[in-house]
Amino acid sequence: MSPQLANSPDVPVTSKWRQFVDDHATFAESALPLRRAGKLVRVSGIVLECVGLSLPLGSTCKIASSANDSVDAEVVGFEEDRLFLMAVSDINGLRPGASVFAVDPPSHRLIPGKYHHPWRRPEDHSRQLPIGEGLLGRVVGADGLPLDRRGALVRVEQRPIRSRPINPIEREPISEPLDTGVRAINGLLSVGKGQRVGLFAGSGVGKSVLLGMMAKYTDADVIVVALIGERGREVKEFIEEILGSSGLERACVVAAPADLPPLLRMQGASYATAISEYFRDQGKSVLLIMDSLTRYAMAQREIALAIGEPPATKGYPPSVFAKLPALVERAGMGADGKGSITAFYTVLAEGDDQQDPVADSARAILDGHIVLSRKMAEAGRYPAIDIEQSISRVMTSVVSEQHQLAARTLKALVSRLQRNHDLISVGAYVSGTDPLLDQAIQLRVPIDRYLQQSMSSRIGIAESTESLISLMAGVQL
Repeated sequence: MSPQLANSPDVPVTSKWRQFVDDHATFAESALPLRRAGKLVRVSGIVLECVGLSLPLGSTCKIASSANDSVDAEVVGFEEDRLFLMAVSDINGLRPGASVFAVDPPSHRLIPGKYHHPWRRPEDHSRQLPIGEGLLGRVVGADGLPLDRRGALVRVEQRPIRSRPINPIEREPISEPLDTGVRAINGLLSVGKGQRVGLFAGSGVGKSVLLGMMAKYTDADVIVVALIGERGREVKEFIEEILGSSGLERACVVAAPADLPPLLRMQGASYATAISEYFRDQGKSVLLIMDSLTRYAMAQREIALAIGEPPATKGYPPSVFAKLPALVERAGMGADGKGSITAFYTVLAEGDDQQDPVADSARAILDGHIVLSRKMAEAGRYPAIDIEQSISRVMTSVVSEQHQLAARTLKALVSRLQRNHDLISVGAYVSGTDPLLDQAIQLRVPIDRYLQQSMSSRIGIAESTESLISLMAGVQL
């Protein structure tokens, strides 16, 4: 406050103090914020070690690599006074003793006119990325930056990508079927809104094509596609050839290909889930497709092993099996009837081994699993769904008893055919020995026709149910 204003007898005391506060608020707004800094002391593989900073897990920070450049990193562990950081960008150019700065979220910044407690600070140090209506029809990376060359994102706001789980008592039960547009799933593995389903498949069995069919034909308000740890070539192919322009209009694609650091691959999965949660909280029906959950687990394995966590099951540390349910449980029904997230997670069965530790863990925490068979794919039957090994755990809650009976009957016929395939092929089976097998042989061609579907055609749940019941009308178990 100027001396003339302070000594002037004509100015009221209240105005003097108001001017005094305004002057200091202007000064505080223009002053540079206080930045906490540490020092980089070691780089070992993908792990960076820092001293001089005390930050909680998940905090973001920047490492000065040159005068005008920096490396983004996140706290993934600590030991005594050392922080273990994982870079989310290229670490070339880092030098010993480089300064490490903590990045405070926007809520930490001083706002003029708002009271700030001198020692209490918000606890949310996690990364914040753009989330909002403007993501529909866009393709973004795991860092929230657009990849589709269509300009900057609009109608979005910065939000944390990690959220607290919903109280399970507050979740609405799954009671309404979801039309996926795929006849074999609608008829035999009916999915409910808010269900979490695993798609178990090896390489080259039509997994991406089936995901594209569900993305285009599923009756959902919003579709979120997360391509995690896949080949970069597949990103454009999935968007242009499988998803198509019509499917992209109501979809958001988050791409985190295999060449990104493991932290960014995990961040891409959390980001896609956070986007789904945003639309679910608006009361919308959301379809989340994540390809793949196995790559997410592999990224966590890389991080855990790098910071010294011992391997437990086939090279996977225990933290991997703690991260999987934490991610999956964020999907599902909303609280108090607020929308739903129906999630399909692909699980890669290496060498078609269904007992892989990640596949086994995912099968236990999901609400159903759809297994794609290499043998059926080689025989030219698409989608190559192995009906005998697949199951939907909520089907009994979303379809009628007549529908359940017809599905159970067709499964029994398919199972009988597969178990007696060799006998039938060599002509060793004598008609009349097994009445159920006789019916299965008689209906083998119509059953195969029912299970097959062109990727360019959509078959709704009503048509799928009617044709299933009609096909199984004369069969006696």
